[in-house]
Amino acid sequence: MNFPQNVKYTNEHEWIRLEGDVAYVGITDYAQEQLGDIVFVDIPTEGETLEANEVFGTIEVVKTISDLFLPIAGEIVEQNNALEENPELVNKDPYGEGWLIKMKPANASDLDNLLDAEAYKAVVNG
Repeated sequence: MNFPQNVKYTNEHEWIRLEGDVAYVGITDYAQEQLGDIVFVDIPTEGETLEANEVFGTIEVVKTISDLFLPIAGEIVEQNNALEENPELVNKDPYGEGWLIKMKPANASDLDNLLDAEAYKAVVNG
């Protein structure tokens, strides 16, 4: 299982990576493994400003639909349109081509309150 050092994690298994003033958000390798084959990603919140832990979309697998929670407050500026045709990218490359949204954080220092790779690994391993 992959735990990149260059992202921050939530207890709900989302990751966030800041690049300049834009942050990429996705689900973790652990989350995609637990969910199984992803068949659809729905992000109806593009262009909206949400608070931390608000639902920004859903991810659908064969047997269930799971909510996606925003790691920090900010504006959702773009969704990954490649997932419309290829939702399996989330399974294949959750930290790369399988990103879900780009957002503009309301306050980038909020990332300091999230888990680093070691802390998230402890959450996953119980």
